[in-house]
Amino acid sequence: MSIHQAGRRVTTQVIRDMKASQEKIAMLTAYDYTMARLLDAAGTDILLVGDSVGNVFSGFETTLPVTVEQMIYHAQAVVRGTERALVIVDMPFLSYQVNPEEALKNAGKIMKESGAGAVKLEGGAEMVPAIRKITDAGVPVMGHLGLTPQSIHQFGTYKVRAREELEAVRLVQDAKKLEEAGCFAIVLEKIPAQVAEKVTASVSVPTIGIGAGAGCDGQVLVSYDMLGLFNEFRPRFVRRYAELGDTVLDAVKTYVTDVRQKNFPSKEESY
Repeated sequence: MSIHQAGRRVTTQVIRDMKASQEKIAMLTAYDYTMARLLDAAGTDILLVGDSVGNVFSGFETTLPVTVEQMIYHAQAVVRGTERALVIVDMPFLSYQVNPEEALKNAGKIMKESGAGAVKLEGGAEMVPAIRKITDAGVPVMGHLGLTPQSIHQFGTYKVRAREELEAVRLVQDAKKLEEAGCFAIVLEKIPAQVAEKVTASVSVPTIGIGAGAGCDGQVLVSYDMLGLFNEFRPRFVRRYAELGDTVLDAVKTYVTDVRQKNFPSKEESY
């Protein structure tokens, strides 16, 4: 019986069990109560309250301006809209990079005030002390390797990572170090499919791919991208399952026309 059919609350252990049973993990981003309810009811295993909220919700060019308080606010709404999925919250830029003690303080604040089930942070071997500090305190951590958007100014580009052999080898090593530090799962973003497959085979924890091929244990997309609600960024790895932006635009145009032509409200819609 699949995890979805069982109808159980998804936990970090369930996610690990899904890798062991070779059941693929479906993960999407969520930022509000209404969308969370829909994604949860559809059977999504993990809802990530991503710092991509800075792009698709707040209109920032990068994820860097997002604060801990903003992440908590959105996470609270998502948790309230969720009955089954595991809710994971991104730790925003500079909330965990300064030192392990501050990383633990912010991770604890996010967990206590949001009610989420785990946090996610970006980075490889350099993040091991912070990850150990957080996981030793009982807070589950999801890692994130490959293209790490919080480091965009350091990279200077959103191009595919780990194409060169040296970087690919380092990425596999980093994945092993994240597992040893206590991460229960690792996101692999925008790396060659063969490298992602190697990472997935090298660690016992689940890998979640985004632009990393079909060989990962699961997949994640930004919900606004896959639903066709966000058009400013259309990467190759996004499959658009709907064009809701067009649907919304058409509906609003019709509403505006009805109001101006005095077709709304009708007698039946009035008291």
